[in-house]
Order: sequence, then structure tokens, then C-alpha cells
Amino acid sequence: MAESELITVPARRGKAVRLNKGQSIRVINTHGEQVVDTWAFVADDLYEFMSMEHWRPTVQRIIPEVGDGLVTNKRRPILTLTEDTSSGIHDTLMAACDSYRYGLLGCTEYHDNCTDNLIAAMRQIGLTPPEVPCPLNLFMNIPVLDGRRLEFSAPENKPGDYVTLRAEMDCIMAFSTCPQDILPINGKACIVTEVHFEITGPG
Repeated sequence: MAESELITVPARRGKAVRLNKGQSIRVINTHGEQVVDTWAFVADDLYEFMSMEHWRPTVQRIIPEVGDGLVTNKRRPILTLTEDTSSGIHDTLMAACDSYRYGLLGCTEYHDNCTDNLIAAMRQIGLTPPEVPCPLNLFMNIPVLDGRRLEFSAPENKPGDYVTLRAEMDCIMAFSTCPQDILPINGKACIVTEVHFEITGPG
């Protein structure tokens, strides 16, 4: 994949890419209200991956900020958040949606979901994830109310807002444009849209 080439992650689908240590990836919320489930796996050991459960106690927060290092399930830095022009609201609590989730929401037929998108995206580059870790849900707005209740709210971003993540080791990045169209995760209109990303830095 050419450096600085703008890559589309189609609506309701996933995309995976290899990232070398020192390279950065800019994830662009093209239309402003699209959640992007984001994963990172260590390139030579897919059993080690970016882990929200291990990151939260490291920084004692639930939303990453510019300068934060994101860590693996072995507590090693894998990515650093270096830029964020969005509202700064992201989610680290929600598991990737799956067919079971949509069944609970009343779906009686197959519904696109982030779990299947991750698996399909990795297979496109010849890999199979050993599990589906809890993703970093970029641009997702999940307020914590009264310190104990969660609310599903629309993103608070402008079209073109982006975040940039720098690889601290060779890794596999994967993204899913969350297909949630029942709850207002992707805006009050519940419309799922494409996003884009580009890679910069040493090849």
C-alpha cells in the first residue's frame, strides 16, 4: 500500500493493513458521525494485541488523549495517539457488535457487524485473528451517567475530523465502519457511512 494513499473503509465493512514501527495512520471521519472500531495486533504474534482492559488501569481514564500510549494485553506500548481534531470523545468500554447483539436488538435475519468485519478484513490480507478483542471505538460517544449508567449517544464530530496513531512496533491495524443502524451510535439518523485512512512515515 503506497504511503499517503487515501484508503476507503466502505460503509458497513472492514479493512486491515500492515503498519511498520514508526509509521502513522490517520483515520478520517469523512462524514463526521461514523464510529470506527479499531484494533491493533502485534505483527509476529497475533495473540498479543491492543487491549482496552489493560490500557484503562495504565492511565486511569476511560478515554484516550493526545500523547497517550495504547498498550497490549502484555502491557507493552503498541500505538501512540499523536493527533486528534475530533471532539476527543472515543469509547474503550463497548465490545464489538456481533450477530448476538443484533438478535437482542430484535433482528431476525443476518445483520452486518464489527466482529465479522474484523475477521473478513484480516482474511483479506491472509490472516485470522485468534480472538476479537474489545476495540478502541474511535468517535463513539458513550457517556457514563451518575458514575454507573451508560448512554448510547450520537458522535460529536465534524466531517473531516481525524485521529492519528503512531505504531510503536510492527503491527496489523484493522478497522470496521460500525454497521449499527438501530441505536443512534452513528448519528440520530442512524446512517452508516464510509471513512478513510492514510499511512505516513518510514516504509
